[in-house]
Amino acid sequence: MTGPIPSRHLGLDLGGTNLKWAVVEHAAGSWTIVARDQVPTRLVDDPADVPASVTSQLAEMAVAAAATAGPIASIGIGVPGLYDPKTGRTRFLPNVPGPWAGHPVADPVHEATRVPVALVNDARAFGLAELRLGAGRGVRSMIALTLGTGVGGAFAVDGRVHLGHDGTAGEIGHQTIDPDGPWCGCGNRGCVEAYARAVQIAAACGTATVEEAVLAARAGDARALAGFADVGRYLGIGIANMVTVISPDRIVIGGGVAAAGELLFAPIRAEIARRVTTTAIDEVALVPAELGTWAGSVGAAVHGAEQAGLA
Repeated sequence: MTGPIPSRHLGLDLGGTNLKWAVVEHAAGSWTIVARDQVPTRLVDDPADVPASVTSQLAEMAVAAAATAGPIASIGIGVPGLYDPKTGRTRFLPNVPGPWAGHPVADPVHEATRVPVALVNDARAFGLAELRLGAGRGVRSMIALTLGTGVGGAFAVDGRVHLGHDGTAGEIGHQTIDPDGPWCGCGNRGCVEAYARAVQIAAACGTATVEEAVLAARAGDARALAGFADVGRYLGIGIANMVTVISPDRIVIGGGVAAAGELLFAPIRAEIARRVTTTAIDEVALVPAELGTWAGSVGAAVHGAEQAGLA
């Protein structure tokens, strides 16, 4: 007897600095990364022309990736912001220049490849990648955070990342933990992200960058150690809220800031232990992400396959 026929799926990760792609193979319920690569994002001089330039680059990349590691059956595109899942158009990309509101992204890539194309937020793609191939594989429920310029998030219930009606479910970084706290870039006050984004961490630690903050804390600098303790506490409050609501099997933390390791993980665990009283927290594992900077493209590929009903 022959088993299920493997299928390959492409994921594109739209970033303000680089565009990444990954082809994954799905067979008998398991996923394997087949190939991956990245190129600098084609940001032209006139911001008004950037969306068209980047979208055409995505289409070119999809065709090239399919020729290299295909044939592919579907495409997912991770975008760093808001999008309309029904139309495949972006709504708001805060860290990529240009007028992205209402810009078509899925259709041009579909026209170039003739396979189904679906958009997904890059943080949800990160969570989906870790759920299927990374630190969350095998669990039914999971909370995932990616820490960097902002605080992205995703959560899974019954083995699937929950997207909500418009793809915005899982914005863990934009839950209010202090109604009178500092303004957040989203327009709200007191979000987790307002306390735990990279710039805020560096400021709390008295350094110019998070990398410098990590070095200072590991060298025993008192201000840097206190800064990480404070940031970890705020992250812990937000995560504790999610643990109380979801009671997950696992919490996965990734992104560049997660390189701080136990400087953040220890105060997060302490805050969860202090605040969660409704579920057994010793059964909730807090672990680092495994897929690194490729999680966005890998998760986008999985999302495209699942949205097309191919996985």
